[in-house]
Amino acid sequence: MAKWLKEGAEASGVAEIDRNVRDVVEKTLADIEKRGDDAVRELSRKFDKWDREDFRLTQDEIDQCLDQLTARDIRDIEFAQQQVRNFAQVQRSALQDVEVETLPGVILGHKNIPVQSAGCYVPGGKYPMLASAHMSVITAKVAGVPRVATCAPPFNGAPASAIVAAQHMAGADEIYALGGIQAIGAMALGTQSIQPVDLLIGPGNAFVAEAKRQLFGRVGIDLFAGPTETLVIADETVDGELCATDLLGQAEHGPDSPAILLTTSEKLAKETMAEVQRLLDILPTAEHARKAWETYGQVIVADDHDDMLKLANDIASEHVQVMTDRDDWYLENMVNYGALFLGPRTNVAYGDKAIGTNHTLPTKKAARYTGGLWVGKFLKTCTYQKVLTDEASAHVGRYCSRLCALEGFAGHGEQANVRVRRYGGDNVPYAGIAEEPTDN
Repeated sequence: MAKWLKEGAEASGVAEIDRNVRDVVEKTLADIEKRGDDAVRELSRKFDKWDREDFRLTQDEIDQCLDQLTARDIRDIEFAQQQVRNFAQVQRSALQDVEVETLPGVILGHKNIPVQSAGCYVPGGKYPMLASAHMSVITAKVAGVPRVATCAPPFNGAPASAIVAAQHMAGADEIYALGGIQAIGAMALGTQSIQPVDLLIGPGNAFVAEAKRQLFGRVGIDLFAGPTETLVIADETVDGELCATDLLGQAEHGPDSPAILLTTSEKLAKETMAEVQRLLDILPTAEHARKAWETYGQVIVADDHDDMLKLANDIASEHVQVMTDRDDWYLENMVNYGALFLGPRTNVAYGDKAIGTNHTLPTKKAARYTGGLWVGKFLKTCTYQKVLTDEASAHVGRYCSRLCALEGFAGHGEQANVRVRRYGGDNVPYAGIAEEPTDN
């Protein structure tokens, strides 16, 4: 039986925090819907100390942000964006329109149609997370979305130059310097100056995630991407420094980011806990990482790999770093995760920043029913049908008529019956039931 050397926050405490977030978000969205730009401006002044007549950046402002970056900065962004674009294009090529004749004269098919507008949120309150621009905007554009609007909070009282550059280089059509609930609400609901979008995309803090949850239905959303989660699955093939580094590398996202070590080695577990404390004394972002580790960090010692697999699937973490003597076994057998990072040579930061897979991933156990952001999230797979012959229409119509009668849907049945009478020559009474011809 697994044992916990360190446990995270009590579920009741987390639930209370979630309730408070829900209440704040509900009131804020109602205010944005009622007052539009005025509400957005007040929220921006309050939370970001940022105010202007129009939150959309002009081309001159975008150019100024680009000018603030070095040539190396631009090349690095281009490298990361090309990796994201390459993988997104591979994903898009795997999604084919189909058309097939399922019965003589019956044609069925589907088309993959891009949504017509997407709103992409790029977090930037604590850190200017320009990588989220690559992940959302490029993926949308590869999918064929004609209008992509982006929002990112100002950083230190001005538009974050690196984020703006990344948004522009990725192909954003509209760039707004807005953060938090006000950004999500403005893009989803629309204001006097911002046109609403069809789909909301991108990670964020608990308030951003909750705003997306409450707006789902009014608009589409990619997934519930709340505070970053990481799970490190390790055995004695690696050491405490590697495990601790990978845990704190994600815990630094914020004080509410869970980081969990799951191992079969109690020795490794204790070494990792000691190494975490050592690194927290020298890590520049220790303020956030320490709170996250102390409040939400867990260390679990499992009996064996089968036990670790079961626990990992129960946890259903956003990021899962696997460093064991059987990494591919986890790839074959794990079913609940946002993204897997297999072996000590890779890590979550590669996926977050540069390697090409998407870093917008499911949290809070949503990995049980969805994967992360990809080209397919921006596409609607829409079906169609064609019936080419009289015989085919009458043939399907007879089955449809009888099945409608089983359900008591007389109007539905008559849709079939009128075709059977017209194309099959059967004498079916109005709202009756079509039978097979006697020669069948």
